Amino acid sequence: MGYATGRDEALVERAMRRAIELAANGPARGVNPRVGCVILDAEGTVIAEGWHRGAGTAHAEVDALSRLAPGRAAGTTAVVTLEPCNHTGRTGPCSVALVEAGVARVVYAASDPGERSSGGAERLRSAGIAVRDGVLATEVEELLGDWLIAARLRRPVVTVKWASSLDGRAAAADGSSRWITGPEARADVHRRRAAADAIAVGTGTVLADDPSLTARDEHGALLQEQPIPVVFGRRPIPADATIRRHPREPMFFDGAELRTALRELHGLGARSLFVEGGPTLASAFIAAGLVDELLVYLAPVLLGGPRLALTDLGIASMESALRLEIRAVERLGADLLVVATPLLHPPVDDATNSTGDPTGPIDAFTEGN
Repeated sequence: MGYATGRDEALVERAMRRAIELAANGPARGVNPRVGCVILDAEGTVIAEGWHRGAGTAHAEVDALSRLAPGRAAGTTAVVTLEPCNHTGRTGPCSVALVEAGVARVVYAASDPGERSSGGAERLRSAGIAVRDGVLATEVEELLGDWLIAARLRRPVVTVKWASSLDGRAAAADGSSRWITGPEARADVHRRRAAADAIAVGTGTVLADDPSLTARDEHGALLQEQPIPVVFGRRPIPADATIRRHPREPMFFDGAELRTALRELHGLGARSLFVEGGPTLASAFIAAGLVDELLVYLAPVLLGGPRLALTDLGIASMESALRLEIRAVERLGADLLVVATPLLHPPVDDATNSTGDPTGPIDAFTEGN
C-alpha cells in the first residue's frame, strides 16, 4: 500500500482515526502517553490493533504486533499516533520491534519529544523502512494534551488559580476568605482539582487553613480522581494536619528551587500541577516564568485592604509588565472565571529561580479548601 493515490490517503487517515480511538483506552494519567496503533496489510485491510495500557505494559506497536502470527507483519504498514520510541526502559524500543517484524512502512502523527525516547523515526529510516509523519497531528496532540506539553517542557504544565474580589483582594482585612466566590465557582475548582495530577500550596496555607486539598462533589464526597498534594516551604507541618490524611501521599519541597521540584514531579509522572495557595506561592511561580495558565475567579464584591491576590512579581515598570492573553471568560453563578495564558514569560535569572521560603503571612489565604 503506497501513498500516491487518494484511496491510500483515505485508508491511512481512517487507520489513524482508529488508532486515536484505541489510544483513548489508555490511562489519562501517569508518566507514559496514550498511544494507539493499527497495522494494515498491503491491501489496506486492518489486520491488528493495539494500545498502551500504562507504565510497564507493552507499548501500542508491540501490543498490535503480538496479535499477529510470526512473519505476518512483513510488508505491512504500522499506523501509530506517536513516533515509535527508541529507548529501552521497562520495555524495549518499539522502533526495533517494528524493524525486526519486517514492517515496511510506519505512519505516525506526533513526534516524540522525549530526551531518551525520541529518534525512532530516524532509526526506522536507517533500517530501510518508509516513514511518514504529521498525519492528523492536530487531533493527536489534542488527545495527548498535558503529556505532550509536559514532555516538551520537561516539567508539569502549571496552572495557577486564585479567587478574589473585583478589587483584587484574596481575603478581607482580618484574613477571612470563606467564601469570596459562590458554590458554582467552588464546584468548578474541585472539578479542575480532580483533573490535575498534583495540587500545590505553601506551608503558610497549611498552617493557617489546614486544607484537605481533596477534590469533592457538591455533597462533600470525594471524587474518584484525586491529585497528589504538594507542599512548598520549610516550616514543619503538624503530624495531625488534614493534608496527611489525603487519599494520596503528600509530597514536600522546601521551595528554594521551583524548577528542580517541577522536574522531580515530572519524573514521577505528574503532567499537570494546580497551584492553589496562596499569594506568595502563586507569585513565586509567576515571577519564575513557570506558569502556563491562570485561572482567576472574580467575585462581585469589594474588600479593600492589604490582602492582595498576588505579591511582588519583580515588575518595576509597564514596559516589563507580564502581558496575558484572555483565552476564555465564563459565568459561574454570580462569579466570573477568567482563563488566561502568559504571552511571554518574564526573564528568569538565578535570583528569580531561588524563591526562598514561600510561606510568608499572605501565603495563608486560599479559598475552597
